[in-house]
Amino acid sequence: MLGFFIKKAFFDGWDNLISMVVHNLGYLVIFFAFFGVLSLASSNLLFFLIIILGAGALAFYTAGAASATWAYAHYQRPGFSDFKRGIRISWRHGLLFWFLLLLVLTLVFLVIPFYLSFENIVGLILGVILFWVTLLLLFALIYFFPLFFAMQGDRPMKTLKKSFLLVLDNPFFTLFLAVYQVMNTILSLLLALLAPGFTGISLACSVATKLLLFKYDYLEEHPETDRKSIPWDDLLYEEREAVGPRSLKGMIFPWKD
Repeated sequence: MLGFFIKKAFFDGWDNLISMVVHNLGYLVIFFAFFGVLSLASSNLLFFLIIILGAGALAFYTAGAASATWAYAHYQRPGFSDFKRGIRISWRHGLLFWFLLLLVLTLVFLVIPFYLSFENIVGLILGVILFWVTLLLLFALIYFFPLFFAMQGDRPMKTLKKSFLLVLDNPFFTLFLAVYQVMNTILSLLLALLAPGFTGISLACSVATKLLLFKYDYLEEHPETDRKSIPWDDLLYEEREAVGPRSLKGMIFPWKD
């Protein structure tokens, strides 16, 4: 399953490369505007207000981008209207995502350093506990928007709960996905965040969630099945057929295939 995940995420991105670059340009506009305005902050109150509003812009833009990448993962070609619709139908989830982004920033830059500054065993223990809580939350956010687009009837807290359940039920895959996203980020920095960029990171989340959900659909139909004996080859047959027997050579030199 891991190998197919990498292949599908790559080729879904390649097939939608121009659209991904356009979405990534939107991210860059948000970041440049954010840091530009932040540099003009003349007081601590204004500084924190800009951070709050910037996190909100990032959260809702990510909702729109996640709508597009969920469509990529399903071999669709979404347009700008789909991007806007993604934001419109997920605005409640966008609000929760906004809050969670601010929570992560607060934990990372204020709360954890505060406890570590005690320089005693109590501060160290609290700092370590909060570090793992923050990491678990970041892992859950990987699945948050894809789960919404997969199950649009769920309320935000229910989607968040399912995100945590996915993390806890698939710890090794989630850890693999986190490492994959780190590599994605490094590659994105080398390519000026234009590709794969934040949209590519979102696409990997969408592909991962889509593939994992096949497992739960199967378990729902076969509750007696051992969770360690999931027939991934059978579950991913149609997906493999949809992606096709593609290769890097065929991608670069299609006439040689």
